Amino acid sequence: MKYLYLILHVFTISFPLVRSFEPRIEYAKKWSSLFPGIAITGLFFIVWDVFFTRAGVWGFNPDYLTGIYLFSLPIEEILFFITVPFASVFIYECVLYFLPKIKNPKWLKWISAVLAISLITLSIIHHAQAYTFWNFLFTGIFLIIVAIKNPQWLGHFWIAYLLHLIPFFIVNGVLTGYGIEAPIVWYNNIENLSLRLVTIPVEDTIYALLLLLMNVFFYENFKARGKQNPST
Repeated sequence: MKYLYLILHVFTISFPLVRSFEPRIEYAKKWSSLFPGIAITGLFFIVWDVFFTRAGVWGFNPDYLTGIYLFSLPIEEILFFITVPFASVFIYECVLYFLPKIKNPKWLKWISAVLAISLITLSIIHHAQAYTFWNFLFTGIFLIIVAIKNPQWLGHFWIAYLLHLIPFFIVNGVLTGYGIEAPIVWYNNIENLSLRLVTIPVEDTIYALLLLLMNVFFYENFKARGKQNPST
């Protein structure tokens, strides 16, 4: 189906966008903190994406695209770093609102640190696979930085991450070929562990972790600055 990747973006963003203006979560009022974080995170991921696309680590099926490209990437791939964080941080805000009593116990910091060290260790073991190596390394480094800081929102983040895996498996499943003739996004299995969750490379769950973690990290930092400088 032509434009399928673009249709997935509409599916991803439609509900969070419509619900952004409801009076409880008031997501729209927080966009001034959200979009700078999306921009910073998106820049990092787009640069990474350009390098991996040119290196043949992954690529895109033109049968599902509009045919518009920027920086050697389909416009749909660039939109991915806007629509997916927008929807994912909306889930995070829902967790903050509906589960306000979630604590941030000390053991969560250490579990996060152990996970970070494990990812860095795995990246070294699998240094020959570019996607596995850089994905696990970047995520491990950033996660250990967050674990050291141990922000109050860490408990809410992990709940949001687990919840966001539900739409993640739906959207990413289609992107990687579930239910369609060929994948929208293909992967060179030489550059990953060749382990799939149905059609999704297992590395994508860690990629999604880093994408959400970076967005929430910058989002919360911009929110904190806004509270300190309410007149700006």
